[in-house]
Formats: sequence, C-alpha cells, structure tokens
Amino acid sequence: MSELSPYLRSVAQQIDGMIDRNFNQIPGELNRASAHLLNAGGKRLRPAVVLLSAEAVRHGSTPDIMPAALALEVTHTFTLIHDDIMDDDSLRRGVPTVHTKWDMPTGILAGDVLYARAFEFISQAKAGEAAKVKATALLARACADICEGQYMDMAFEHRTDVTEKEYMEMVEKKTGVLYAAAAAIGGTLAGGNDKQVEALYRFGLNTGIAFQIQDDFIDLLTPPEKSGKDQGSDLREGKQTLIMITARKKGVDLMKYRRELSPADIAAAIKELTDSGVLDDVKNKARALVLDSNRLLSILPPSKERQLLMDVGEFFVTRST
Repeated sequence: MSELSPYLRSVAQQIDGMIDRNFNQIPGELNRASAHLLNAGGKRLRPAVVLLSAEAVRHGSTPDIMPAALALEVTHTFTLIHDDIMDDDSLRRGVPTVHTKWDMPTGILAGDVLYARAFEFISQAKAGEAAKVKATALLARACADICEGQYMDMAFEHRTDVTEKEYMEMVEKKTGVLYAAAAAIGGTLAGGNDKQVEALYRFGLNTGIAFQIQDDFIDLLTPPEKSGKDQGSDLREGKQTLIMITARKKGVDLMKYRRELSPADIAAAIKELTDSGVLDDVKNKARALVLDSNRLLSILPPSKERQLLMDVGEFFVTRST
C-alpha cells in the first residue's frame, strides 16, 4: 500500500481546494455554517473511491469527474451534521459541531444546504446526460438508505437482542451504501458498462461495511490520544456492535461494562474478548468482505488504479484512526 498514502493526500489536497473555492469564498452565515465541518478536514476517502473507480474504467477521467468526487464528500458531511444533532454531540473532527457553534435550526439548514449542493456538483461532471442521470439516482438512493440505516441504529439503542443479520443490514445502509455509490458513480460517469458498475457498487458496499466494523475495533482498542475519541464508549453505552453481538453468541457478558470505565476495565474487556476468540471472529468477517470485494474487481482491466482500489479495502480493515 506504499502508493496509497500519497494518492490519498493528493486527493485530499484537491478536494480541500474545491471546498475553498465553492464554499469559503461565498458570503453568508448559513454558508459558513455549511462549510464548517468541510473545513475541519477529513481523509476524503469517498472522493478517492470515486476517482479511483473512474480511472479504473477510463484512464485520464479524473478532471471530468472531480465535481462528483466533491459531491460525495459534501454528502458525507451533510450526514455528519445531522448525526451530531441527533446524538447531541459537541465535538467533531476536533471542532465544535455545527448545531453547537450556531444553533439547532442552523445546523439542520446547513446540512440541508450540503444535501442540495451535492446534486449540483454531480450535475457539473463532464459526462453524457444518461450517465449523469444514473449517477444522480445512485446518490439519491444512497441518501435515502443512509437515513434508514441511521433510524435502525437509533432503534438498536433500546434493544439488547440485535442479531448479526440486523446489524449487517444497518451498517450496509448507514455506511456501506455511500461507498457503494461513490464507486458506482465514478464508474458510471467514466463510461463503465453495467457489469463494471455493478462490480464497483458491490466492492464499495462490502468495503464500506468492513470500514464500519473496523470503526468498532478502533473504539475499543485505540487510545484516545491517538483516535481523538473516548476509548471504550461503545462498551460503556452497550452499543449493539458486531463485537457485542458476537460476544453474546459466545456467552461473553459485556453488559457488566455498561458504566464508567477505567483503563484497567477496558484492558480487562479486551483480554476477555481476545481470549474468547471474539475479536478474531469479527476481524475475520471484515477481512472476508475485503477479499470478496477484491475478487469483484477482476472484471476491470489490470491497472494501477484497480490495485489502489484493492489497497483501499485493505486500508479500511487495518487503520487505527
């Protein structure tokens, strides 16, 4: 994956420049609120998936597809703004959340602005009209699925019997579908055929699910000074993650950790989950999703970009932040 990191940095720089031109140079308080989280940074992974998918289909397509790459980052940020409102979170990416810095009505409107502008950016891609209509439909469907996934996730907060099947459906909709749309939109706008676009969609869906599973690992295993988050928060809240569900199936009681946790408590939980094989089982499921995704990409011609897409999947299940 030696070439992936510089590629991701390059994409992030390009997206940051587009954010500056399209948001920071436009006056108005609502526009400033809309740009707030965009300016707070981020890995820009979804735009990278758009561009790599396009390049894997048609080399040299990046300049034509850049507005669509920005659309995916803007869509992702709109979901974060609204998630923060629903969760009443005060910090995101090291800065105050939009509804905290302004107020809740402004936060709602700021998210709505980004939702609308995402479709504006899709329309600015240089591609045939039929391809742009299909790309727009892919993004619209993803947005609807994300809302359903978020609703399922909130409903799970009141249950202790969530099944693995239910969890996977929730994660597919909440996280997987936007990566799926990113890959399929890139392939569609670059002129990919139906089989190529379908393979890219499935690739994005599987790797997006694996991405969320890895997030569950990061919450448990990564110290706060590295992750920037409260370690073990899922344990403390009794969140129905795949780790929690797998532990329950194996007879490991994690509900005893639904309280304030010391570093020693977290270490004890990690040891218990490791000794019982829970962490290995969950990690293997994430890796299997990535392996399956990479097999799907065999329909595309060999290229540097196809390999980088495969590296993205591997990065998703090995990252620690």
